Amino acid sequence: KRHYINDAGTGNTVNVAHPRVLQLVLDSLRYWVKYMHVDGFRFDLGTVLGREPHGFDSGAGFFDALLQDPVLANTKLIAEPWDIGLGGYQLGQFPSRFSEWNDRYRDTVRKVWKGEVGLLPEFADHLLGSSSVFEWQRGRAASASVNFITSHDGFTLLDLVSYADKHNEANGEENRDGHGANYSSNGGVEGRTKDPAINAQRRRRQRNLLTTLMVSQGVPMLLAGDEIGNTQNGNNNAYCQDNEIGWIDWHARRSDRAMQAFVSQLVHLRKTQPVLRRSHYMHGTSLSEGYGVADVAWFDANSQPMSDQDWQNSGNRVFALQLAGDALERPEDGEIGDTLLMVFNFGEQAVDYKLELLPKTGTSWQLLIDTFGDISQPSELFGSMLVRADSVVIARCYN
Repeated sequence: KRHYINDAGTGNTVNVAHPRVLQLVLDSLRYWVKYMHVDGFRFDLGTVLGREPHGFDSGAGFFDALLQDPVLANTKLIAEPWDIGLGGYQLGQFPSRFSEWNDRYRDTVRKVWKGEVGLLPEFADHLLGSSSVFEWQRGRAASASVNFITSHDGFTLLDLVSYADKHNEANGEENRDGHGANYSSNGGVEGRTKDPAINAQRRRRQRNLLTTLMVSQGVPMLLAGDEIGNTQNGNNNAYCQDNEIGWIDWHARRSDRAMQAFVSQLVHLRKTQPVLRRSHYMHGTSLSEGYGVADVAWFDANSQPMSDQDWQNSGNRVFALQLAGDALERPEDGEIGDTLLMVFNFGEQAVDYKLELLPKTGTSWQLLIDTFGDISQPSELFGSMLVRADSVVIARCYN
């Protein structure tokens, strides 16, 4: 008698706990590496791979076999750390060589920029690599967190700021399919509009989300097409749409080339500033001899250190993160680089942020990113900088 288990939600589940099935999977992976020259694997519904007869096990036979294999052990390994079976949500529980899709990051960042309050501690934790999720496990570096705002499942970035609800009618399931908790917003009008104020807000929200993604510790993941304003017309489950809904038209006249240039600017910032790519977690400690500067520091709207009350104050809509370029824990972390200041304004009022009140980490300040506009040209700052409502500003301090 046969018993079928459907932990994947897409049909009966392959039983990798069986020796012959395990051999089949590993042989297949080795073939892809040796002969197809792939760099690694992203495992959809990855919890299935760790299921033993008693449930998910981070020390499952598949993981042991994979990580000791001389061909596979050094490939890039990424898990979607959930399936639909009992105990299927396993974020943070995969072996140390894995990076994991971090949906807690996705949801918290979406909620904050949508306007939800009381989330500053969680938002700050995710900016620094989601230490609360990954650090406690031995061997988990900040790269364990794959940070993302959007993926092939769900809204595109443009749709995330253009639709309050999913619109999956074209899928033929009476709009019952697709995720219901999207934490999206539309700025006042559902879908496309010619209202210049709403479109300006949507573009700014996209820049805010992209900037947050690219300055967070961990591994940033960008959904293809988001950099040019791709839309699925509010469909958040377009797997079945082999047509204009699901396609990306890279040459469309509506392509947002200004957003593409802004994303390129963010990528350049991340590549040239080592402090955005630390391998270790930062906890506000001074790590370099001769410097009195902490590796990370948090400041309120008045350039003062954040207090416990500030963190719990739901009315606190402005805060700043300073990453010290001279605070290295290990030489292998790379160049020292610049100290970066990121000011997040989730509120409705502009702030004239006082730079001269911050701890001295250099002699000059330069504006690098301002999400209020499409492109920020680096410019010198003198004493303060304007952080307008619903925006992020990034500056560097250097000698």
